[in-house]
Amino acid sequence: MKTILLPEKKSWDTLCRRPEIAREDLGDVIRSILKSVKSETDNAIYFFSEKFDGVSPKNLKVSSAEIREASEQIPDELKCSINIAKTNIENFHSAQILAEPVIESSKGVKCWRKSVAIEKVGLYIPGGTAPLFSTLLMLGIPAKLAGCKEITVCTPPGKDGRVNPLILYTAQLIGLTDIFKVGGAQAIAAMAYGTESVPKVYKIFGPGNQYVTKAKELVQQDGISIDMPAGPSEVLIIADGSASPEFIAADLLSQAEHGADSQVIMLTDDQELIERVKSEVNKQINLLPRKSIALKSLENSKLILLLSLDDCIDFSNKYAPEHLIINTTDTNSIADKVINAGSVFLGNFSCESAGDYASGTNHTLPTNGFAKSFGGVSTESFLKKISFQELSAEGIKNIGPAIELMAEAESLIGHKNAVSVRLKSLQNG
Repeated sequence: MKTILLPEKKSWDTLCRRPEIAREDLGDVIRSILKSVKSETDNAIYFFSEKFDGVSPKNLKVSSAEIREASEQIPDELKCSINIAKTNIENFHSAQILAEPVIESSKGVKCWRKSVAIEKVGLYIPGGTAPLFSTLLMLGIPAKLAGCKEITVCTPPGKDGRVNPLILYTAQLIGLTDIFKVGGAQAIAAMAYGTESVPKVYKIFGPGNQYVTKAKELVQQDGISIDMPAGPSEVLIIADGSASPEFIAADLLSQAEHGADSQVIMLTDDQELIERVKSEVNKQINLLPRKSIALKSLENSKLILLLSLDDCIDFSNKYAPEHLIINTTDTNSIADKVINAGSVFLGNFSCESAGDYASGTNHTLPTNGFAKSFGGVSTESFLKKISFQELSAEGIKNIGPAIELMAEAESLIGHKNAVSVRLKSLQNG
Protein backbone atom coordinates (compact mmCIF):
# COMPACT_ATOMS: atom_id res chain seq x y z
CA MET A 1 0.00 0.00 0.00
CA LYS A 2 1.19 3.49 -0.76
CA THR A 3 1.64 5.86 2.18
CA ILE A 4 0.81 9.48 1.38
CA LEU A 5 1.49 12.16 3.98
CA LEU A 6 -0.43 15.44 4.04
CA PRO A 7 -1.22 15.75 0.32
CA GLU A 8 -2.25 19.18 -0.92
CA LYS A 9 -5.93 19.54 -1.70
CA LYS A 10 -5.18 20.24 -5.35
CA SER A 11 -3.89 16.65 -5.61
CA TRP A 12 -7.03 15.04 -4.15
CA ASP A 13 -8.71 14.55 -7.52
CA THR A 14 -5.73 12.51 -8.68
CA LEU A 15 -5.71 10.47 -5.48
CA CYS A 16 -9.40 9.68 -5.97
CA ARG A 17 -8.87 7.94 -9.31
CA ARG A 18 -9.71 4.24 -9.41
CA PRO A 19 -7.53 1.56 -10.98
CA GLU A 20 -8.59 0.55 -14.48
CA ILE A 21 -7.95 -2.31 -16.85
CA ALA A 22 -5.38 -1.14 -19.37
CA ARG A 23 -7.65 -1.78 -22.34
CA GLU A 24 -8.36 1.10 -24.67
CA ASP A 25 -10.45 -1.19 -26.85
CA LEU A 26 -12.70 -2.43 -24.01
CA GLY A 27 -15.74 -0.73 -25.51
CA ASP A 28 -15.11 -2.25 -28.94
CA VAL A 29 -14.67 -5.73 -27.45
CA ILE A 30 -17.94 -5.51 -25.54
CA ARG A 31 -19.85 -4.07 -28.51
CA SER A 32 -18.70 -7.04 -30.56
CA ILE A 33 -19.99 -9.47 -27.91
CA LEU A 34 -23.33 -7.68 -27.65
CA LYS A 35 -23.74 -7.67 -31.43
CA SER A 36 -22.94 -11.39 -31.68
CA VAL A 37 -25.37 -12.40 -28.95
CA LYS A 38 -28.07 -10.19 -30.43
CA SER A 39 -27.77 -11.87 -33.84
CA GLU A 40 -26.61 -15.41 -33.03
CA THR A 41 -28.33 -15.79 -29.63
CA ASP A 42 -27.57 -19.11 -27.87
CA ASN A 43 -24.82 -20.06 -30.33
CA ALA A 44 -22.94 -16.90 -29.41
CA ILE A 45 -23.33 -17.63 -25.70
CA TYR A 46 -21.85 -21.11 -26.11
CA PHE A 47 -18.98 -19.66 -28.16
CA PHE A 48 -18.08 -16.97 -25.63
CA SER A 49 -18.48 -19.32 -22.66
CA GLU A 50 -15.89 -21.60 -24.25
CA LYS A 51 -13.64 -18.71 -25.27
CA PHE A 52 -13.61 -16.74 -22.01
CA ASP A 53 -14.52 -19.27 -19.33
CA GLY A 54 -13.28 -22.51 -20.86
CA VAL A 55 -16.59 -24.23 -20.27
CA SER A 56 -19.30 -25.64 -22.55
CA PRO A 57 -22.45 -26.42 -20.58
CA LYS A 58 -24.82 -28.92 -22.21
CA ASN A 59 -27.85 -26.79 -21.38
CA LEU A 60 -27.93 -23.14 -20.47
CA LYS A 61 -30.86 -23.43 -18.06
CA VAL A 62 -30.28 -25.07 -14.69
CA SER A 63 -32.60 -28.04 -14.24
CA SER A 64 -34.87 -28.59 -11.25
CA ALA A 65 -32.86 -31.73 -10.48
CA GLU A 66 -29.65 -29.69 -10.25
CA ILE A 67 -31.35 -27.28 -7.84
CA ARG A 68 -32.56 -30.15 -5.64
CA GLU A 69 -29.14 -31.80 -5.60
CA ALA A 70 -27.48 -28.53 -4.59
CA SER A 71 -29.55 -28.29 -1.42
CA GLU A 72 -28.24 -31.66 -0.27
CA GLN A 73 -24.63 -30.43 -0.55
CA ILE A 74 -24.97 -27.48 1.84
CA PRO A 75 -24.14 -28.08 5.54
CA ASP A 76 -27.04 -27.42 7.92
CA GLU A 77 -25.02 -24.86 9.88
CA LEU A 78 -24.41 -22.81 6.73
CA LYS A 79 -28.09 -23.12 5.80
CA CYS A 80 -28.97 -21.62 9.20
CA SER A 81 -26.56 -18.73 8.59
CA ILE A 82 -28.07 -18.03 5.18
CA ASN A 83 -31.53 -18.06 6.76
CA ILE A 84 -30.43 -15.48 9.35
CA ALA A 85 -29.23 -13.22 6.54
CA LYS A 86 -32.43 -13.85 4.55
CA THR A 87 -34.61 -12.83 7.52
CA ASN A 88 -32.66 -9.63 8.20
CA ILE A 89 -32.64 -8.62 4.54
CA GLU A 90 -36.39 -9.27 4.30
CA ASN A 91 -37.03 -7.24 7.46
CA PHE A 92 -35.07 -4.24 6.19
CA HIS A 93 -36.37 -4.32 2.62
CA SER A 94 -40.02 -5.02 3.41
CA ALA A 95 -40.08 -1.82 5.48
CA GLN A 96 -39.28 0.09 2.28
CA ILE A 97 -42.70 -0.67 0.78
CA LEU A 98 -44.75 2.35 1.77
CA ALA A 99 -48.27 3.33 0.76
CA GLU A 100 -48.41 6.92 -0.43
CA PRO A 101 -51.36 9.15 0.48
CA VAL A 102 -53.76 10.78 -1.96
CA ILE A 103 -52.96 14.51 -2.03
CA GLU A 104 -55.55 17.17 -2.79
CA SER A 105 -53.21 19.66 -4.43
CA SER A 106 -56.05 22.10 -5.02
CA LYS A 107 -59.76 22.02 -4.26
CA GLY A 108 -61.16 19.30 -6.53
CA VAL A 109 -57.73 18.12 -7.75
CA LYS A 110 -56.50 14.81 -6.38
CA CYS A 111 -53.04 13.35 -7.12
CA TRP A 112 -51.41 10.12 -6.02
CA ARG A 113 -48.79 7.56 -6.96
CA LYS A 114 -49.02 3.80 -7.25
CA SER A 115 -46.04 1.45 -6.94
CA VAL A 116 -45.99 -1.21 -9.65
CA ALA A 117 -43.40 -3.96 -9.90
CA ILE A 118 -41.19 -4.11 -12.99
CA GLU A 119 -42.53 -7.22 -14.71
CA LYS A 120 -39.29 -8.74 -15.99
CA VAL A 121 -35.94 -8.28 -14.25
CA GLY A 122 -32.55 -9.91 -14.72
CA LEU A 123 -30.11 -10.59 -11.88
CA TYR A 124 -26.41 -11.01 -12.65
CA ILE A 125 -24.61 -13.00 -9.96
CA PRO A 126 -20.80 -13.11 -10.18
CA GLY A 127 -19.49 -16.64 -9.87
CA GLY A 128 -15.89 -16.59 -11.05
CA THR A 129 -13.17 -16.49 -8.40
CA ALA A 130 -15.85 -16.16 -5.70
CA PRO A 131 -19.46 -17.34 -6.23
CA LEU A 132 -21.43 -14.52 -4.62
CA PHE A 133 -24.55 -16.29 -3.38
CA SER A 134 -24.96 -13.37 -0.96
CA THR A 135 -25.61 -11.11 -3.97
CA LEU A 136 -28.51 -13.37 -4.91
CA LEU A 137 -30.03 -12.69 -1.48
CA MET A 138 -29.49 -8.95 -1.96
CA LEU A 139 -31.18 -8.87 -5.36
CA GLY A 140 -33.65 -11.75 -5.27
CA ILE A 141 -35.31 -10.83 -1.97
CA PRO A 142 -36.29 -7.25 -2.90
CA ALA A 143 -37.35 -8.45 -6.37
CA LYS A 144 -39.70 -10.97 -4.76
CA LEU A 145 -40.95 -8.43 -2.21
CA ALA A 146 -41.65 -5.92 -4.99
CA GLY A 147 -43.70 -8.55 -6.85
CA CYS A 148 -41.70 -8.90 -10.08
CA LYS A 149 -43.44 -11.55 -12.21
CA GLU A 150 -40.38 -12.86 -14.09
CA ILE A 151 -36.98 -12.98 -12.39
CA THR A 152 -34.12 -14.29 -14.51
CA VAL A 153 -30.78 -15.20 -12.93
CA CYS A 154 -27.54 -15.45 -14.92
CA THR A 155 -24.34 -16.72 -13.31
CA PRO A 156 -21.18 -18.28 -14.76
CA PRO A 157 -20.73 -22.03 -14.21
CA GLY A 158 -17.55 -23.69 -13.00
CA LYS A 159 -15.19 -25.69 -15.19
CA ASP A 160 -17.47 -28.70 -14.67
CA GLY A 161 -20.32 -26.84 -16.35
CA ARG A 162 -22.35 -26.65 -13.13
CA VAL A 163 -23.46 -23.66 -11.08
CA ASN A 164 -22.06 -23.43 -7.56
CA PRO A 165 -24.40 -25.30 -5.15
CA LEU A 166 -24.57 -22.30 -2.80
CA ILE A 167 -26.03 -20.12 -5.54
CA LEU A 168 -28.59 -22.79 -6.42
CA TYR A 169 -29.54 -23.41 -2.78
CA THR A 170 -29.99 -19.67 -2.22
CA ALA A 171 -32.09 -19.37 -5.36
CA GLN A 172 -34.53 -22.08 -4.31
CA LEU A 173 -34.65 -20.67 -0.77
CA ILE A 174 -36.05 -17.39 -2.05
CA GLY A 175 -38.17 -18.98 -4.78
CA LEU A 176 -36.14 -18.42 -7.96
CA THR A 177 -36.10 -21.13 -10.62
CA ASP A 178 -35.12 -19.45 -13.91
CA ILE A 179 -31.34 -19.76 -13.56
CA PHE A 180 -28.94 -19.78 -16.50
CA LYS A 181 -25.32 -20.90 -16.81
CA VAL A 182 -23.86 -17.84 -18.45
CA GLY A 183 -21.54 -15.11 -17.20
CA GLY A 184 -19.66 -12.05 -18.31
CA ALA A 185 -20.73 -9.56 -20.96
CA GLN A 186 -22.54 -12.31 -22.85
CA ALA A 187 -24.90 -12.78 -19.89
CA ILE A 188 -25.78 -9.08 -19.93
CA ALA A 189 -26.39 -9.29 -23.68
CA ALA A 190 -28.58 -12.38 -23.29
CA MET A 191 -30.83 -10.69 -20.72
CA ALA A 192 -30.91 -7.44 -22.68
CA TYR A 193 -31.90 -8.91 -26.05
CA GLY A 194 -33.21 -12.38 -25.25
CA THR A 195 -32.12 -15.68 -26.81
CA GLU A 196 -33.74 -19.07 -27.44
CA SER A 197 -32.98 -19.97 -23.83
CA VAL A 198 -32.62 -16.72 -21.89
CA PRO A 199 -35.66 -14.42 -21.74
CA LYS A 200 -35.41 -10.71 -22.44
CA VAL A 201 -35.83 -8.51 -19.36
CA TYR A 202 -36.70 -4.86 -18.78
CA LYS A 203 -34.06 -4.05 -16.15
CA ILE A 204 -30.72 -5.66 -15.26
CA PHE A 205 -29.24 -5.75 -11.77
CA GLY A 206 -25.98 -6.95 -10.31
CA PRO A 207 -22.30 -6.15 -9.86
CA GLY A 208 -19.44 -7.41 -11.96
CA ASN A 209 -15.99 -6.67 -13.31
CA GLN A 210 -15.27 -3.88 -15.77
CA TYR A 211 -16.42 -6.05 -18.69
CA VAL A 212 -19.82 -6.63 -17.11
CA THR A 213 -20.09 -2.98 -16.10
CA LYS A 214 -19.25 -1.82 -19.64
CA ALA A 215 -21.83 -4.24 -21.09
CA LYS A 216 -24.50 -2.85 -18.76
CA GLU A 217 -23.53 0.67 -19.76
CA LEU A 218 -23.83 -0.14 -23.46
CA VAL A 219 -27.16 -2.02 -23.34
CA GLN A 220 -28.68 1.11 -21.79
CA GLN A 221 -28.27 2.69 -25.20
CA ASP A 222 -30.70 0.07 -26.53
CA GLY A 223 -33.32 1.02 -23.95
CA ILE A 224 -32.53 -1.61 -21.29
CA SER A 225 -32.55 -0.11 -17.81
CA ILE A 226 -29.85 -1.02 -15.27
CA ASP A 227 -29.59 -0.62 -11.53
CA MET A 228 -26.41 1.47 -11.48
CA PRO A 229 -22.77 1.42 -12.56
CA ALA A 230 -21.48 -1.26 -10.18
CA GLY A 231 -17.92 -2.32 -10.92
CA PRO A 232 -14.92 -3.41 -8.84
CA SER A 233 -15.45 -3.17 -5.10
CA GLU A 234 -13.92 -0.54 -2.82
CA VAL A 235 -13.79 0.57 0.80
CA LEU A 236 -12.64 3.79 2.43
CA ILE A 237 -11.95 3.94 6.19
CA ILE A 238 -11.78 7.07 8.30
CA ALA A 239 -9.96 6.32 11.56
CA ASP A 240 -8.37 8.17 14.43
CA GLY A 241 -5.91 7.09 17.12
CA SER A 242 -8.63 5.29 19.08
CA ALA A 243 -9.23 2.74 16.32
CA SER A 244 -7.91 -0.82 16.46
CA PRO A 245 -5.16 -1.38 13.83
CA GLU A 246 -6.09 -5.06 13.82
CA PHE A 247 -9.71 -4.28 12.93
CA ILE A 248 -8.73 -1.75 10.27
CA ALA A 249 -6.29 -4.12 8.59
CA ALA A 250 -8.95 -6.84 8.53
CA ASP A 251 -11.46 -4.45 6.94
CA LEU A 252 -8.96 -3.34 4.30
CA LEU A 253 -8.07 -6.92 3.40
CA SER A 254 -11.70 -8.03 3.32
CA GLN A 255 -12.19 -5.75 0.33
CA ALA A 256 -8.77 -6.24 -1.21
CA GLU A 257 -9.46 -9.96 -1.65
CA HIS A 258 -12.47 -9.21 -3.89
CA GLY A 259 -10.33 -8.66 -6.96
CA ALA A 260 -7.09 -7.27 -8.34
CA ASP A 261 -8.93 -4.14 -9.49
CA SER A 262 -10.52 -3.48 -6.08
CA GLN A 263 -9.26 -0.49 -4.11
CA VAL A 264 -8.95 0.12 -0.37
CA ILE A 265 -8.09 3.42 1.32
CA MET A 266 -7.56 4.55 4.90
CA LEU A 267 -7.70 8.20 5.90
CA THR A 268 -6.44 9.31 9.30
CA ASP A 269 -5.09 12.28 11.24
CA ASP A 270 -2.74 10.00 13.22
CA GLN A 271 0.56 9.10 11.54
CA GLU A 272 1.40 6.42 14.11
CA LEU A 273 -1.81 4.59 13.20
CA ILE A 274 -0.59 4.25 9.61
CA GLU A 275 2.51 2.34 10.69
CA ARG A 276 0.53 0.11 13.01
CA VAL A 277 -2.02 -0.67 10.30
CA LYS A 278 0.77 -1.46 7.82
CA SER A 279 2.23 -3.94 10.26
CA GLU A 280 -1.15 -5.61 10.78
CA VAL A 281 -1.83 -5.82 7.04
CA ASN A 282 1.52 -7.53 6.48
CA LYS A 283 0.71 -10.00 9.25
CA GLN A 284 -2.88 -10.79 8.28
CA ILE A 285 -2.42 -11.03 4.52
CA ASN A 286 -0.37 -14.18 4.94
CA LEU A 287 -3.43 -15.90 6.39
CA LEU A 288 -5.58 -15.30 3.31
CA PRO A 289 -6.15 -18.06 0.72
CA ARG A 290 -6.67 -15.23 -1.80
CA LYS A 291 -3.38 -13.55 -0.84
CA SER A 292 -2.20 -13.12 -4.43
CA ILE A 293 -5.40 -11.27 -5.38
CA ALA A 294 -5.23 -9.07 -2.27
CA LEU A 295 -1.60 -8.18 -2.98
CA LYS A 296 -2.50 -6.94 -6.47
CA SER A 297 -5.32 -4.86 -5.04
CA LEU A 298 -3.01 -3.34 -2.42
CA GLU A 299 -0.73 -2.08 -5.21
CA ASN A 300 -3.50 0.40 -6.06
CA SER A 301 -4.44 1.18 -2.45
CA LYS A 302 -3.46 3.99 -0.13
CA LEU A 303 -2.90 5.00 3.50
CA ILE A 304 -3.33 8.76 3.62
CA LEU A 305 -2.45 11.13 6.46
CA LEU A 306 -4.52 14.34 6.52
CA LEU A 307 -4.41 17.29 8.88
CA SER A 308 -7.76 16.65 10.56
CA LEU A 309 -10.83 14.44 10.61
CA ASP A 310 -12.68 17.27 8.87
CA ASP A 311 -10.23 16.91 5.98
CA CYS A 312 -10.82 13.16 6.06
CA ILE A 313 -14.58 13.52 5.58
CA ASP A 314 -14.04 16.15 2.88
CA PHE A 315 -11.75 13.76 1.01
CA SER A 316 -14.23 10.92 1.48
CA ASN A 317 -17.09 12.96 0.03
CA LYS A 318 -14.92 13.74 -2.99
CA TYR A 319 -13.97 10.06 -3.40
CA ALA A 320 -17.62 8.91 -2.88
CA PRO A 321 -16.81 5.37 -1.70
CA GLU A 322 -18.96 2.31 -2.21
CA HIS A 323 -18.34 1.37 1.43
CA LEU A 324 -17.39 3.91 4.09
CA ILE A 325 -16.25 2.81 7.55
CA ILE A 326 -16.04 5.50 10.23
CA ASN A 327 -13.96 4.19 13.13
CA THR A 328 -13.39 7.19 15.39
CA THR A 329 -14.12 8.29 18.93
CA ASP A 330 -17.12 10.35 17.84
CA THR A 331 -18.65 8.59 14.84
CA ASN A 332 -21.96 10.45 14.85
CA SER A 333 -20.54 13.92 14.25
CA ILE A 334 -18.59 12.65 11.25
CA ALA A 335 -21.52 10.58 10.00
CA ASP A 336 -23.66 13.71 9.92
CA LYS A 337 -21.26 15.16 7.34
CA VAL A 338 -21.45 12.21 4.93
CA ILE A 339 -22.81 13.37 1.58
CA ASN A 340 -21.49 10.79 -0.88
CA ALA A 341 -21.27 7.09 0.02
CA GLY A 342 -22.98 3.86 -0.91
CA SER A 343 -23.25 2.35 2.57
CA VAL A 344 -21.80 3.59 5.88
CA PHE A 345 -20.53 1.53 8.82
CA LEU A 346 -20.18 3.25 12.19
CA GLY A 347 -17.98 2.31 15.11
CA ASN A 348 -15.43 -0.28 16.10
CA PHE A 349 -17.62 -3.33 15.55
CA SER A 350 -19.46 -2.38 12.35
CA CYS A 351 -17.30 -4.26 9.88
CA GLU A 352 -18.13 -3.95 6.20
CA SER A 353 -18.64 -7.72 6.07
CA ALA A 354 -21.82 -7.27 8.12
CA GLY A 355 -23.40 -5.30 5.30
CA ASP A 356 -22.08 -7.76 2.74
CA TYR A 357 -23.93 -10.63 4.35
CA ALA A 358 -26.37 -10.33 7.18
CA SER A 359 -27.09 -6.94 8.76
CA GLY A 360 -30.04 -6.45 6.38
CA THR A 361 -28.86 -3.54 4.24
CA ASN A 362 -28.13 -4.11 0.56
CA HIS A 363 -24.60 -4.68 -0.66
CA THR A 364 -25.26 -3.88 -4.33
CA LEU A 365 -23.87 -0.35 -4.29
CA PRO A 366 -22.51 2.34 -6.62
CA THR A 367 -18.74 2.27 -7.18
CA ASN A 368 -16.16 4.37 -9.02
CA GLY A 369 -17.49 7.64 -7.58
CA PHE A 370 -21.09 7.05 -8.71
CA ALA A 371 -22.24 7.34 -5.09
CA LYS A 372 -22.35 11.07 -5.89
CA SER A 373 -25.48 10.47 -7.95
CA PHE A 374 -26.70 6.91 -7.19
CA GLY A 375 -27.91 5.07 -4.12
CA GLY A 376 -27.68 1.35 -3.51
CA VAL A 377 -30.25 -1.22 -4.60
CA SER A 378 -33.47 -1.23 -2.57
CA THR A 379 -36.96 -2.65 -2.91
CA GLU A 380 -37.89 0.55 -4.75
CA SER A 381 -35.28 -0.31 -7.40
CA PHE A 382 -37.65 -3.08 -8.55
CA LEU A 383 -40.69 -0.81 -8.60
CA LYS A 384 -41.85 1.95 -10.88
CA LYS A 385 -44.05 4.77 -9.67
CA ILE A 386 -47.12 5.59 -11.74
CA SER A 387 -48.78 8.90 -10.99
CA PHE A 388 -52.55 9.41 -11.10
CA GLN A 389 -54.73 12.51 -11.02
CA GLU A 390 -58.45 13.07 -10.88
CA LEU A 391 -60.08 16.45 -11.43
CA SER A 392 -63.67 17.19 -10.55
CA ALA A 393 -65.67 19.97 -12.22
CA GLU A 394 -64.63 22.19 -9.34
CA GLY A 395 -61.01 21.17 -9.87
CA ILE A 396 -60.86 22.10 -13.55
CA LYS A 397 -62.56 25.42 -12.73
CA ASN A 398 -59.91 26.15 -10.11
CA ILE A 399 -56.77 25.43 -12.12
CA GLY A 400 -58.08 25.54 -15.73
CA PRO A 401 -57.50 29.28 -16.31
CA ALA A 402 -53.90 28.94 -15.10
CA ILE A 403 -53.36 26.01 -17.47
CA GLU A 404 -54.82 27.98 -20.39
CA LEU A 405 -52.46 30.91 -19.82
CA MET A 406 -49.40 28.70 -19.43
CA ALA A 407 -50.20 26.64 -22.54
CA GLU A 408 -50.78 29.77 -24.59
CA ALA A 409 -47.45 31.19 -23.37
CA GLU A 410 -45.75 28.08 -24.76
CA SER A 411 -47.71 28.37 -28.04
CA LEU A 412 -49.37 24.98 -27.40
CA ILE A 413 -52.90 25.95 -28.32
CA GLY A 414 -54.09 22.34 -28.47
CA HIS A 415 -53.17 22.02 -24.79
CA LYS A 416 -55.12 25.19 -24.04
CA ASN A 417 -58.17 24.00 -25.98
CA ALA A 418 -58.32 20.73 -24.04
CA VAL A 419 -59.04 22.86 -20.98
CA SER A 420 -61.15 25.50 -22.71
CA VAL A 421 -63.72 23.05 -24.10
CA ARG A 422 -64.27 21.67 -20.60
CA LEU A 423 -64.64 25.10 -19.01
CA LYS A 424 -67.06 26.13 -21.76
CA SER A 425 -69.15 22.98 -21.23
CA LEU A 426 -69.43 23.82 -17.53
CA GLN A 427 -70.43 27.39 -18.32
CA ASN A 428 -73.16 26.10 -20.64
CA GLY A 429 -74.45 23.72 -17.99
